[in-house]
Amino acid sequence: MKSTWSTSANNNPKLYGLVLSGGASSRMGKDKGLVEYHGIPQREYVYALLNQLCDEVFLSVREQQLHGVPNDFNTIVDQDKHSGPFNGILSAFSAHRNVGWLVLACDLPLMDRETLLQLIHARDSGKSATAFKNLETGEPEPLACIWEKKGLEKALVFLQQSDYASPKKFLMQTDIKLVHANRTDALLNANSPSDYAYVKKKLLEQEGG
Repeated sequence: MKSTWSTSANNNPKLYGLVLSGGASSRMGKDKGLVEYHGIPQREYVYALLNQLCDEVFLSVREQQLHGVPNDFNTIVDQDKHSGPFNGILSAFSAHRNVGWLVLACDLPLMDRETLLQLIHARDSGKSATAFKNLETGEPEPLACIWEKKGLEKALVFLQQSDYASPKKFLMQTDIKLVHANRTDALLNANSPSDYAYVKKKLLEQEGG
């Protein structure tokens, strides 16, 4: 059931959620979206978080992943017009152009509702994007980010003019709002078996505490 939280407050455009789960997961050795930290596949966990806060939510997948997606999940199949994360992000933009997109990678096992609300409250729809800031590098996190329509339109132009299809590089060159996450561990990417072990240990400690 969706929250009564209104993503369209303050005259912001509607906010759709996108779970990016179409990556190769080469370092993890298996599909990161299917790894379980909370008793369900991680992509379903992130989908449920976004479903509490967004007007609509979609799972970004490759066509060969469709057979394993629960029937009640909305999906957007990668169009394969771009490489890397832009593939999923711009496939979603092609499907729904007049909304903002809260994009989350599926490999964020410590992400929580409060952190997402912090980003949504900070949203500036007049900018190209509102992104969490990586405290180590000072750079924007493109996969924990609200992308606005005008930012995605600019991204299409950027990709036509650049051989480096990096969402992070694009965000560093355009007008965005950066947000310092109150819980920095919520931005932890679990990309390897050692990351998985660390996260499971941390979750057990939180449950015990």
